Amino acid sequence: MPNFIVNKNAQSDGYHEVHNLDAGCSYLPLPQNQISLGYHHDCTSAIRDAKARYPNNHFDGCYYCTPNCHTR
Repeated sequence: MPNFIVNKNAQSDGYHEVHNLDAGCSYLPLPQNQISLGYHHDCTSAIRDAKARYPNNHFDGCYYCTPNCHTR
C-alpha cells in the first residue's frame, strides 16, 4: 500500500494537495509542511481520510503523483 501525505498549506484555490510518497513525486511540500495520512490502498481512500480528519478543509490529488484524484 502506498504512503500518503497532505500539504498543510493550501494552494491559492484553497485546496490542500494530497501526495503519494511512494510515487517519487517532484512536487512534494517541504517536510515541515507535510502531514502524514499513512498507508492507503489508493488516493481516494487517502483523501477520504484527510476529509474525515479535517472536515473544514478541501482536498485534491496531486496532478503528478495522484492523477486519478486530481480534479482541479
